[in-house]
Amino acid sequence: MTTVGDYQRALDAACREYETLTKQRAELDGRIAQLAQTIGSLTRLCGYVPTVPMGLTEACRMVLKAAGHPLTALEVRAQLDAMGVDLSKYSSDLSAIHTVLKRLTKSGEATFVARGWDKPGYRWDLPTAAPPTARHDSKKGTSARGTKKR
Repeated sequence: MTTVGDYQRALDAACREYETLTKQRAELDGRIAQLAQTIGSLTRLCGYVPTVPMGLTEACRMVLKAAGHPLTALEVRAQLDAMGVDLSKYSSDLSAIHTVLKRLTKSGEATFVARGWDKPGYRWDLPTAAPPTARHDSKKGTSARGTKKR
C-alpha cells in the first residue's frame, strides 16, 4: 500500500531531478550559443553566406548567452558584426541593439548591470525554472510557496 510518505519521497526525488536537468539545460543552452556564434564567425571568415537569416533579438540572445559576463551595447554590436549579422538595414544599429537589450531585460531574460569601473552592461540570466509543484515542509505543514496542506 502506498502512503503519503511514499508520495512525498517521490515528489522530492522528482523535484531534485527537475532542478538538476534544468541546470544541465542552462549549461547546454550556453554551449549551444557559443557554438552558434563560432559557426557564424567561421562562416563569415570562409566567405560563405548564412543560409538561415537570424533576427536581431535572437542574435543578441546568442551573444549574451555565449559571453558569460556582462556586455555593453557596443560589445554586443562588435560580436554581432564578428558573427556576420547584417545590421545595415537599421538606420541606427546601436539604437536597435539598445532597444532589444532593454526588452530582454524587461522580459527577465537579461539583467542590466551597473559597473562602477566600466560602462554598464547586460548579462544573460539563465532561466531557473521552479519545479511545477511546490515542495512540502512537513514540519510546518506548508509547501515551499507557503500554501497550507489540504
